[in-house]
Amino acid sequence: MKTIGVITSSRSDFSIYLPVLRHIEKDSALDLQLLVTGMHLESRFGNTIEAVEDAGFTIKVRLPTLSGSDDPAGIAHSISNGIARFADLYSTWRPDILVALGDRYEMYAAVVASLPFGIPVAHIHGGETTQGAIDEPIRHSITKMSHIHFVTTETYRRRVIQLGEDPSSVHHVGAPALDNLDGFTALSLVELNDAYGTPLDREFALVTFHPVTLEHERTHDHVRAMLDAIVRSGLYAVFTLPNADTHGRMVIDAITGFVSEHPDSACVVEN
Repeated sequence: MKTIGVITSSRSDFSIYLPVLRHIEKDSALDLQLLVTGMHLESRFGNTIEAVEDAGFTIKVRLPTLSGSDDPAGIAHSISNGIARFADLYSTWRPDILVALGDRYEMYAAVVASLPFGIPVAHIHGGETTQGAIDEPIRHSITKMSHIHFVTTETYRRRVIQLGEDPSSVHHVGAPALDNLDGFTALSLVELNDAYGTPLDREFALVTFHPVTLEHERTHDHVRAMLDAIVRSGLYAVFTLPNADTHGRMVIDAITGFVSEHPDSACVVEN
């Protein structure tokens, strides 16, 4: 039996992983072990560890890594914490293959720590681009430390190969999260209202805003421009909260302040 260690750090990867995890779980030749870290373990991001537990997967270990600050130094310390904690884990336990997804710095830390141990890494969603964010170099760095690549389009397959990866190791498989649409049933407006307080009698916008991490010094201006646009739209706003990125708390404070000032035209859902 082969042990498959899968790193999950947040809602942003777990829902994408879900169809893959189900397939691994069903394969009697594979032993799925989840390595849970990052935002999953922080109450201020909605306790998303509960989604992992509710899905019924075996959690190998929980590794808190986030520092108490989200300024640039705090993010760097979170990366450092992650490398140290995953290094300690790999010193006592190593999967036959480690699976990472996307471009989060928590993923980067886990993969960096695996490098000296010679653990094979499979990377999902490599070769993509993200303007204005530190995600871009993080994603490509994870690609260079990985051994098997599962990409979502032919364009991204070519980009991974351009980065110097062996073409035989790069597999164009599509986006795993699309499989979540199979059998998906949407909530009715009444059910949505019961769960989250969305209005029944007016149009509303779902608003998700993440900091532009390469322009973190302008976060206040960016979020203010977004909130001003919401006011001008006249729509009821259903806000979700951002990830643990540089100055993410500034965005959270601005959104929660806006909702408290406009209770008849906005609400916030942590996750």
